[in-house]
Amino acid sequence: MGRCVSGFAKSDIRAALLAARRSAPVEVRARADAAICQELASLVPRQPADPVAAYRPLRTEPGGSALLPTLAGRRVLLPVLCDDRDLDWAESDGPLLGRSAIAGAGLVIVPAVAVDRGGVRLGRGGGSYDRALARVPANVLVVALLYDGELVDELPAEPHDRRVSAVITPTFGLVNLPTDAGRTGAV
Repeated sequence: MGRCVSGFAKSDIRAALLAARRSAPVEVRARADAAICQELASLVPRQPADPVAAYRPLRTEPGGSALLPTLAGRRVLLPVLCDDRDLDWAESDGPLLGRSAIAGAGLVIVPAVAVDRGGVRLGRGGGSYDRALARVPANVLVVALLYDGELVDELPAEPHDRRVSAVITPTFGLVNLPTDAGRTGAV
């Protein structure tokens, strides 16, 4: 935490952080994933309603294989990438529920490569989550899962970027963030 990376291009920041994830030893990522999921397990019961919108982490994404089991007992919506790079939503391997299904989620858990102290989220660059998060009501908690070092002071932002209201990191647990969307991250 504490790095300012706003003077660099998003693509350079993304590449450096993804390379760091890939180079981290499996056992280090596994410990971090366990800490993230433990914090998430304490957060989920405090959220008002189902469904929870989440994602299936890629091999080096925070949460790892423990993320979805952490949400057991909750109705979970998972993203399905559309041809236009927007996201549709489905329960497990169920039928598609439509792009607006995320608007009914009581908690939204999103992947991120980095997030800054103002809630600016750096994703993988396709804009899929920016489109999806535009459909989420401002009072819904949107949480990005990060590894240590990925919560930074400042990231470059563009008008279409949708902010998150909180992050979970292995060391700091849940960190609430102010956002321009009216979300305060209050839990």
